[in-house]
Amino acid sequence: MSKTEAPEGTPEAPEGTDGSREDGDLGAAGASLSTAPQDRDDAPNLPRLGVIGWIRWFWRQLTSMRVALILLLLLSLGAIPGSLIPQNNVDELKVQDFMDRHTTLGPLYDKLQLFDVYSSVWFSAIYILLFVSLIGCIVPRTWQFVGQLRGRPPGAPRKLTRLPAYTTWRTEAEPEQVHEAALAMLEQRRFRVHTAGSGADSSVAAEKGYLREAGNLLFHIALIVMLIAFAAGQLLKSEGGKLIMEGDGFANTLSQYDDFKSGSLYDTDDLEPFSFKLDNFVGTYEESGPNRGTARTYRADVTYSEGVDGAEKKKSIEVNKPLEVDGSKVYLIGHGFAPAVTVRDGKGKVVYRASVAVLPIDQNGTATGAIKVMDGYRDKNGKSDQLGFNAFFVPTFAGVGKGQMFSQFPAANYPVLALSAYHGSLGVNAGVPQNVYQLDTRKMTKFKDAKGELLKQRLRPGETMKLPDGAGSITFEKDLKEWATFQISQQPGTGWALGGAIAAVAGLAGSLFIQRRRVWVRAVKGADGVTVVEMAGLGRSESAKVPEELSQLAAHLHDQAPTAPAPAEGAEK
Repeated sequence: MSKTEAPEGTPEAPEGTDGSREDGDLGAAGASLSTAPQDRDDAPNLPRLGVIGWIRWFWRQLTSMRVALILLLLLSLGAIPGSLIPQNNVDELKVQDFMDRHTTLGPLYDKLQLFDVYSSVWFSAIYILLFVSLIGCIVPRTWQFVGQLRGRPPGAPRKLTRLPAYTTWRTEAEPEQVHEAALAMLEQRRFRVHTAGSGADSSVAAEKGYLREAGNLLFHIALIVMLIAFAAGQLLKSEGGKLIMEGDGFANTLSQYDDFKSGSLYDTDDLEPFSFKLDNFVGTYEESGPNRGTARTYRADVTYSEGVDGAEKKKSIEVNKPLEVDGSKVYLIGHGFAPAVTVRDGKGKVVYRASVAVLPIDQNGTATGAIKVMDGYRDKNGKSDQLGFNAFFVPTFAGVGKGQMFSQFPAANYPVLALSAYHGSLGVNAGVPQNVYQLDTRKMTKFKDAKGELLKQRLRPGETMKLPDGAGSITFEKDLKEWATFQISQQPGTGWALGGAIAAVAGLAGSLFIQRRRVWVRAVKGADGVTVVEMAGLGRSESAKVPEELSQLAAHLHDQAPTAPAPAEGAEK
């Protein structure tokens, strides 16, 4: 067997191996290797387009794969501001702070809807156009691909020598025997194969690699699934936060949330009925080395029940290990301390007793908060008044004269509570929402120490700060509680989005690494009675795989139809 070039006098094949060469010789053999629409550069001059013509032109442009890729790129670029610029649906306070600090950019960003990227008009337009483009591109290609699957590989072209992979040899086997051997060989290698034509024009036609186009379609269908899943997730999601102290609980009702956000199509009546109680928070930390202070154990032990009166169950919630209840997920997102304080008036009557949560401001647990005594307190003259204390808490104090009041370690090894005292109006009756962790001192008066300065004191557990002029006292009790913050979310469509992402990767891999190719085998009797075998292959794109595969197939077929011995000298004379 020998691999040969085209015989002398045969014109060379035009460049390109994707089936776009002259149809005069390849015909249907070189067509339909892809379901992509063919661009026609040789279209005749047509009269001016009317309204319907322009609509058809726009639709063809929109549903082209080129435009779909451009829209996908624009969607990716459009998502960048949503990651870099504060968003109203995430943190309105950060947005307001950005606008206060950037008096020029802030209003401009607001007009361009950059604080609401994912609900903006321009982002929604890209999203919808991409959705329409993918559907308009996929539907006709899918039907065309189904038609290709139902059909048979086309017969061999007249001149197999024009194909990029070609070989020929002469054998003493009969043409029918060669065709039967080729059919069996190609079927064994999972080609779709049949005998095309009849008599001297018969040939074996085979095709393989349909999964390439199937992968291409799967990739784009998966993109549609992901777009629908993300849209459903944004429109039907709910997300809320709750701070819970040890021993306290939470029921999944709207009034129980500290903050709550949901999609525009979410109905709060759809909140799943469940409840849980924080039994204990366990946190242990590295005590030495370069990772000192890094959490080793960060766990919330809870007791939960499903439904209104479900049986109680135990569960430990850790980072990235949420509690899942009836489609809702409860994530552990934060932790801190709640110093217990007792406030007494000048007569020693307890007017306030509670564990007050303070919010951490660094990795070692340094925290700030406010203690507000709104009712029950009366000054030395018996007049009703309100008390307020700014609180600064450190779980591990470095010690007096050993630096500023910042915690040295996140565990409560040496807790200290620093307080500054005020009295007057807390502003809680003004009807304006307040931050429970901050003290508004605009309508309050400082308690002053002996030097006339703001009354401040550092307290260890069990110590008391006395207010001047017999105004009362505040005690830092030894009962130090811990709290944890949880995020309760419902995110429909995440499973579909994950499935779509996996399918997209699988489809993309198939469309990149699978080669769609066709192989033809033709065996005819020569003028001298010896059978001439021709084999040729054609792939959708230029690839070394087609000649290599054809060489392997030819070698296998040659074993069953070996090369005929060369004729003796003078035999043809």
